[in-house]
Amino acid sequence: MIKKIIFATGNQNKMREIREIMGNLPMEILSMKEAGIKADIEEDGTTFEENAVIKAKAVADLLPEKDKEAIVLADDSGLEIDALNGEPGIYSARYMGEDISYHIKNAELIRRLEGVPVEKRTARFVCAVAAVLPDRTCLTVRGTIEGRIGYEERGSNGFGYDPIFMLPDMSCTTAELPPEEKNRISHRGKALRLMEEKLRGIL
Repeated sequence: MIKKIIFATGNQNKMREIREIMGNLPMEILSMKEAGIKADIEEDGTTFEENAVIKAKAVADLLPEKDKEAIVLADDSGLEIDALNGEPGIYSARYMGEDISYHIKNAELIRRLEGVPVEKRTARFVCAVAAVLPDRTCLTVRGTIEGRIGYEERGSNGFGYDPIFMLPDMSCTTAELPPEEKNRISHRGKALRLMEEKLRGIL
């Protein structure tokens, strides 16, 4: 019986969302750090799915003996803005540089969209989740959420690009949603629930 999931991230905001969304699975969910795994993984794939698989396989290769029967999950997510030819896309986390704050990144994206009318500010969040099972089988799923880029940062409940991602049907950003509502409709929420379904089918 598989009793543990190790998620290839050190991001505590992400881990909180993952535990809230996948908490009904009958297993412990740990971050890489909590599992004692350190890795500097080069994400050189050309799609979100490829990068998620690269991360999951890299961490699976580093599992200590006691965790060889664990499932390793990894995600790669980002923001695609249609008026910017899909940027920042798979480079969302590294857009403008590794240690640039999202406040600065968000301001730059708003600046680049200056003069673009509201109907052409369409964008989507994409999240691909990969799982490497103990037998090295690899599974992938994708979740998306459609929206538009706003004209200013709004809200403090999200992180990353959430404060500029407007949900036209709700007249708010994803950073203005309560966490449980965001998890219900978000790209990561959709992808994690799809992966949870796949895992329930094999456990």
